[in-house]
Amino acid sequence: MAPLPTAGVGLHIDNPASLLERCFAERRDQTVANPSLTCRAVAFSRYRGDWLGVIITPWFMDLFLLPGGGDLWGDIPEGQRRYVELPGGTVSFMAADDPMIGPYQHSPLVAPVSALPDMAAALKLAHEVMRGICGEASSATTATADPEAQPVVAADRETNSRRGFLRRLAGKR
Repeated sequence: MAPLPTAGVGLHIDNPASLLERCFAERRDQTVANPSLTCRAVAFSRYRGDWLGVIITPWFMDLFLLPGGGDLWGDIPEGQRRYVELPGGTVSFMAADDPMIGPYQHSPLVAPVSALPDMAAALKLAHEVMRGICGEASSATTATADPEAQPVVAADRETNSRRGFLRRLAGKR
């Protein structure tokens, strides 16, 4: 088991989705890249004991990993990068720390978010990302998942492959 985080707030026992939404909604000093987006935590669920989900804001859309006491989390210094093996492929996460959230790791999904036409498209993409990254393994987390999360449906190997995931992000099927 990975060591528990020691900096900031620390371990998240309960789903951190509402905390993340509140924290990022309060940050009005950011440059708004897409005014049609709002702060939203999407499909947060426990994966291998830690919290994984997507954060949408008017200035970024990232995959977030937060410590929940599981074996997916690994402490690294703020600003450092680590690579996490997930069913959909290896994801590069950058470590950060926040006084309200504590330590977290994030991986950018869309840059710039101005490319997203609206919130509905951002939400759809966030759910696709979670299905693509977690694959069938995310179906085991539906009990603690975001109530608006769409159910995970088993798909062919190409759909759950890293190539298939990246093709979907690029808008290709």
